[in-house]
Amino acid sequence: MFKLLFASSTTACFELENTNPYYAPQKYCVTLNGQAQGEEKDSNVFSLFNLTPDTEYTVGTTADGFTLKFRTDKESGCVNVKDLGAKGDGVTDDTYYIQMAIDSCPRGGRVIIPEGSFYTRPIVLASDITIEIQKGGEILGDIVEEHYPYVPAKIEHDDGTEEIMATWEGNPYPCHQSFVSAYKKENIRIVGEGAINGNADKSTWWATPKGRAVARPRLVTLNKCKNVVFHGVTCKNSAAWNLHPFFSEDLGFYDLRVQNPYTGPNTDGLDPESCNRVEIVGCIFSVGDDCVAIKAGKLYLGAKYKTPANNHTIRNDLFQNGHGAIVLGSEISGGVKNLTVCQCVFKHTDRGLRIKSRRGRGKDSIIDGVVFENIKMINVITPLVINMYYFCDPDGHTEYVWSREKHPVGDDTPYLGKFAFKDIECTECECMCAYFDGLVEQPVKEVVLENVSFSFKEDAKPFKPAMLENVREFCKEGLYIDNVEKVTLKNVTFEGVQGENIINKNCGKLTVI
Repeated sequence: MFKLLFASSTTACFELENTNPYYAPQKYCVTLNGQAQGEEKDSNVFSLFNLTPDTEYTVGTTADGFTLKFRTDKESGCVNVKDLGAKGDGVTDDTYYIQMAIDSCPRGGRVIIPEGSFYTRPIVLASDITIEIQKGGEILGDIVEEHYPYVPAKIEHDDGTEEIMATWEGNPYPCHQSFVSAYKKENIRIVGEGAINGNADKSTWWATPKGRAVARPRLVTLNKCKNVVFHGVTCKNSAAWNLHPFFSEDLGFYDLRVQNPYTGPNTDGLDPESCNRVEIVGCIFSVGDDCVAIKAGKLYLGAKYKTPANNHTIRNDLFQNGHGAIVLGSEISGGVKNLTVCQCVFKHTDRGLRIKSRRGRGKDSIIDGVVFENIKMINVITPLVINMYYFCDPDGHTEYVWSREKHPVGDDTPYLGKFAFKDIECTECECMCAYFDGLVEQPVKEVVLENVSFSFKEDAKPFKPAMLENVREFCKEGLYIDNVEKVTLKNVTFEGVQGENIINKNCGKLTVI
């Protein structure tokens, strides 16, 4: 059995209905109207491309003989950028032609990026269009920094209101215009088998990543947008974060490839910030920082706009390489509500499920009712981390952040509620099983581990489990608990731990079943 996740006028994405993390129980072939389509598949999510608009199809798989009828979307017309004069030779500046295609495309129409490399300065998306980057096609980023205009941090109106136009790590901050951007747009589809290539590996962006008066551009920014879907495309070589939706809603990311070298600084894969209703399904991440980081601004944005990350679903994804696979924070002052992560595979990340915050994120930084389940981790150095002393920001290394003295609970104090980790298999760990470190004045309320197993690789190396002051290196150690009110361990197994399975520094109530 499988279901339709998304269909555009020329593409469709489907998800097998089973409980296996990311990989299908067996390899299978896809059929379209009874005809085999390409090579065997091994993942739970599969896609079809090069379809005809407004056409009914029957799709099936050889796994169980199940078939499903679906219809592609209608479209009002299409514009091929080559018909407007774009060269696609990887050298000629094609910006004018691509932007003209976007601006002239009829509402409900499609812009075609065909095979070729279209060297481009920053472009701006329009509402009610589909951009199809076909197989062998790519939008290739200009490498000259001066060709990326400045975007102001905010615009202040005469009535005292403001528009946040650009941010850097959770604060209003001037930025270079993103390679692809949209502001207050809706009903956008970016689909196909091609790529959005920021070309940062050929540029100077990574040489001086910090200390800039104007921050590096993202690959894609969506600011206050609605109903946007990315399907099938590859996003890679970003100057900074790859995909950054901000104060946006109803977003879908299906069967994407997000790729940056591990050495690319701050090249997070996908960072939805203060967004509502986000689906991330069937994607593969391999990046130079956190793979997916759920964010909600620092104190100014969190306290002023009080917009949490809400209703996020992350399912059937593969995370290979990165600092953290799924991360909450550290810019999380608006809080997190209704987050479910399930059926995912993590390979070779520094940390698996990672919560990072600190004093100063504020009383609106409420994270509660978060569920991580049915996950397989392979060679993740530290699988589970809750770190409330994260040493980010200009004051990150000050005593205010790292102090283990009990501070007053006030407007600057974040809150962590209940976290449930269920049906998780962690093999080839190195540092330790889990590191849970809450604030002295506001401990984590509850952590539940159910049906979780940990085992270590033989040649494990010492490593620091979290980024905070005064933490030592660990190697093949157990589950560390400090400042958590309640911990329940049900059917949790440990293999290869050197020392105690549970390092209980300060847990109000520990129950082992």
